[in-house]
Amino acid sequence: MKKFAVFGNPIAQSLSPTIHQMFAEQTGQVISYEKILAPEDGFKEAAKAFFAQEGALGCNVTMPFKLDAFELAKVDDQAAKDAKAVNTIMLSDDGTLKGFNTDGVGLVNDLLNNGVKLNNQRVLLLGAGGAARGVISPLFDAGITTLTIANRTLERAQQVAGESTHSSNINVVSLDEVKSTKPNIIINSTATSLHGTLPCEVNATLLSECAAVYDMVYKNSPTPFMQSASKMGVPQCIDGLGMLVEQAAAAFTIWTGVKPNTKSVVEYVRQSINQS
Repeated sequence: MKKFAVFGNPIAQSLSPTIHQMFAEQTGQVISYEKILAPEDGFKEAAKAFFAQEGALGCNVTMPFKLDAFELAKVDDQAAKDAKAVNTIMLSDDGTLKGFNTDGVGLVNDLLNNGVKLNNQRVLLLGAGGAARGVISPLFDAGITTLTIANRTLERAQQVAGESTHSSNINVVSLDEVKSTKPNIIINSTATSLHGTLPCEVNATLLSECAAVYDMVYKNSPTPFMQSASKMGVPQCIDGLGMLVEQAAAAFTIWTGVKPNTKSVVEYVRQSINQS
């Protein structure tokens, strides 16, 4: 049996086992997928112990271990290099642990699934943490023309922009300056929605040319950021649940070579969250 796992701390809340078992049933794969609570200073040892098991082929990695996974694995994936973070590890035939970051692909695929045009669009990215870093290359690969990064600490945003292979097409502004950017798409990669606050001031000037806002956070109701944008007439306000499923699908494809259908899985997980 093919063995997979997700590592995190905490990890009890993870939906990954449900998602991947649905992918497996849909594609005729026989797998096991477990949650592993690793000590905060013990991810690398826990991961090595997992991959020493017969049948262990891959794992997902969530907070706070994505940097540890980046250091553990051999990384050729550009999104992972940009993010300096790995969320997917695969055991290759030669015994090498290969690292990937599928978060950005998950975001792009979910935007496209929702009919959001990316080609030739201007994107405002709120936040400059690991979640932001991982989506930069996939967004440019999808055809966006410019990316503006806005962050509470301007120096952090400047560092992220400067370290990207797309630095010449990235602008940096403070959160107070976002209204001057006139984006077509706004992506919130900060955790503000978890605390019921907004990542920046949402006003008519900022949203004047905005066709979609995307919040990487997902809850059983629209986030404050989505609600504010919707009230001001933004046509599409999307949360991050589809991104969660799509990044998992990208990992599943890396491990198995099979691409699952995500629509029914998103619908099922959405229903489960709404009932919780």
